[in-house]
Amino acid sequence: MRNKQIKMKLDETIEFYIRTTSLALSRMYNSIAAKYGITQTIGYILTYVSREGTPSTKLAQLLGMKNSSLTRLLKKMEQDGCIYRKISPEDKRVVKIFLTEKGVIRRKIAKKIVLDFNQKLLNKVDEREMKIFFKVFDIIKEQVVIELEENQLSKFKIENNINHEHLIQ
Repeated sequence: MRNKQIKMKLDETIEFYIRTTSLALSRMYNSIAAKYGITQTIGYILTYVSREGTPSTKLAQLLGMKNSSLTRLLKKMEQDGCIYRKISPEDKRVVKIFLTEKGVIRRKIAKKIVLDFNQKLLNKVDEREMKIFFKVFDIIKEQVVIELEENQLSKFKIENNINHEHLIQ
């Protein structure tokens, strides 16, 4: 592990590279998806829905979306004939999402596009570089979890101090 300070400009930060790459990927995938009448996010939803049906709450977690945003998208997808909803027989509170035939076809298209693009990338990067790439991303995700936990802890401490001060007054 390194423990030295590195001077960098904002456009040299890890966040900058991740964000600009993510935006470029979104533009590319949305441009391709538009040819098939969908968006990148709809493509992701199509790929995450299993044959056994997927609870909408699970989709929201997988996509990192708010339930209200996902509900609007699912309604659009249902109107477009890509999905249908069914109440789970095991638990009446759970609504499962299933793909229609049209949804399955679009899912195959979305999956092929993603896999083809990834293959093109893998043809340009060797296995050692990919292992390093994934290791760095794992480190980033681990650090994000630490930062979030520390942020929650510091928020809790600040709120407790405010509440304590309020009680003293």
